Amino acid sequence: MQTLPNPQCKVHKWPEEINTLRGFILQFGLEEEIKWGFPCYTMNGKNILMLAPFKENCSISFFKGALLKENPILEKSGENSNTFRLIRFQGMEKILKEKETIEKIIQEAIDIEKSGKKLPKTDYSAIELPEELENAFEDDHIFKTAFKSLTPGRQRGYILHFSQPKQTQTRINRIEKCKPAILNGKGLNE
Repeated sequence: MQTLPNPQCKVHKWPEEINTLRGFILQFGLEEEIKWGFPCYTMNGKNILMLAPFKENCSISFFKGALLKENPILEKSGENSNTFRLIRFQGMEKILKEKETIEKIIQEAIDIEKSGKKLPKTDYSAIELPEELENAFEDDHIFKTAFKSLTPGRQRGYILHFSQPKQTQTRINRIEKCKPAILNGKGLNE
C-alpha cells in the first residue's frame, strides 16, 4: 500500500494518523482518488468520504453525513454545514480506541450510497438577505438577475459571506468584489 502524500496530494501533516485511517477505508473496496488535493473515496463515481489534515487535527468527512445515524464521535463540519459530518482526530489514541465505530460508520456511509438515498433539499429561501445586498439589487437589476440565477447553494454561500462582517462598508466591499464572479455565474470559491 502506497503511503500518502503523493505528488498530487496536499496531505503532509498527521501522516501516521492519515495512513492508519486510509488502511481502514481501503478494506471496504472504495476507489481512492485525489480531489481538491485530498484523498477522496468513491463508489461508482460517487463521493463517499474524504481524509483531510488540518493544523490542529485530521479528519474523515462523510459527504452524506446528515443521513448517518447519530453518533457521539460524529460532528458537523461547521455551524453552517447541513450535509457533511466528520470525525476529528488529534493523534492515534482516538483512532485505535474507536476503530470498530469508525469502521461501522464507513460501512453505513457505503450502505447509504448503495441504497440511493438522497440528502434532503435545504430551503434557502428562509435565509435573510443583508440590507446591503438588497440595496445592490435595487441599484443593479442585471446583478440581481445574475444572483437569482445562481444555484441555491451558491446563493447561500454568498449570503453567508456578505452577512459575516459587522461593518456596513465591509459588507458593501464584499458585494462589490464578488459582483464579477456572480455576473459570470460563479460560486464564491470558484
